[in-house]
Amino acid sequence: MSERAHRGSMRRRILVEAVVVVAAAPAVQAAWLGRYAVPPDEIALGFDDGFLLVGCLVEEQELNPAVLPLLRMIDEVFTGMTADAAPTDRWTTDALSGDAGWERARQLAREVLALEGEGDAPLPDIHIVR
Repeated sequence: MSERAHRGSMRRRILVEAVVVVAAAPAVQAAWLGRYAVPPDEIALGFDDGFLLVGCLVEEQELNPAVLPLLRMIDEVFTGMTADAAPTDRWTTDALSGDAGWERARQLAREVLALEGEGDAPLPDIHIVR
């Protein structure tokens, strides 16, 4: 594998892992957050990091262009949740299972994974520097 292909593959993995976390069931997300002692906004921040790679991935043909509108919608959901008048209520573990924004992001993320041929992958390990 060429170095360029390897970088593209690594970038794709970053995005896919972020989408896997967004797509997970609320209880699975809550357990994952608890395992690493991080707040729910880390799910959106991880997606943000992966979303920054989308242009390169499409250019390198590492990503199906059909998922672009879905990824943009997820980004819009999280942006809207952040801009909400009471954002702190939306960024709690309880909100994962009751907030319409989280459910919409989850649904879109599942569509992305289906189009990309990514099955039920386990949530990724993360390394936190404190």
